[in-house]
Amino acid sequence: MRLLIIEDDRDAAEYLVKAFREVGHVADSAADGEDGLALALDGGYDVMIVDRMLPKLDGLSVIGALRAKSVETPVLILSALGQVDDRVRGLRAGGDDYLPKPYSFSELLARVEVLARRRGTRSEETSYRVGDLELDRLSHRVMRGETEIDLQPREFRLLEYLMKHAGQVVTRTMLLENVWDYHFDPQTNVIDVHISRLRSKIDKGFAQPLLHTVRGAGYMVRDGAR
Repeated sequence: MRLLIIEDDRDAAEYLVKAFREVGHVADSAADGEDGLALALDGGYDVMIVDRMLPKLDGLSVIGALRAKSVETPVLILSALGQVDDRVRGLRAGGDDYLPKPYSFSELLARVEVLARRRGTRSEETSYRVGDLELDRLSHRVMRGETEIDLQPREFRLLEYLMKHAGQVVTRTMLLENVWDYHFDPQTNVIDVHISRLRSKIDKGFAQPLLHTVRGAGYMVRDGAR
C-alpha cells in the first residue's frame, strides 16, 4: 500500500513513516498543507493520513481542495481535536475516517487497511492460509493450528509475502524489493537470518514443515501434505 502522511510534527511524521515501512507499506510525508496537497494531486496514493492543524493550509482545506478536484483517495484525519463536533466537521469536509490523538498504531493501521480495502485499491486477500498456518493481515495475527505465533513486524511482512505466493518460488531479489524495499543487493545475510528465525517460529515443533528452501532459486511456502 502507498500512503501519504501530512503531518507538521516532525517526530510524529518520522514515527509513522518508519512504522508503516516496517510492516511492508510505502509511506511519504509532507510537513505542511501546501506540500501535502501538491503530493496528493501528483498522485497514486491508496490512503492519505492528514493532520487537521497544519501550517500554510489546514487539513480540512487540503481535503476540500482534493474533493473539489475529484480526487477520491480515502483520507483518515488525525487530530488532537477529538470532540464529537470536531469529528463531524472532519467527516463532512470529505474525510473518510477520524482518529483522535493520542492513538495506538495498531488501530491506525487497521483503520487504514480497512479504508484501502473498501476502495478496492488492493487485490490482496485480508488473510492467507497454507495448511494449518493462517495469517490475518488486519489483526496481524498468525496461527498454526491452535498455536498463536508471535512475529516481529519484518517477520510478519516476510511471511505475508511468502504466503501470498504460496506454492511459488520466491527469489532473494523479490524479497529484497518487496519486504525490505531494497532495489539493490546489500550483500548481507539479512534474508538468511530472517528466514531462519521465521522457520524456527512457524515450523519448529510441528510435524509438517511449511517453509522450504529451493536450492539455487529461493524459498517457498507450501503445504507438504499435498
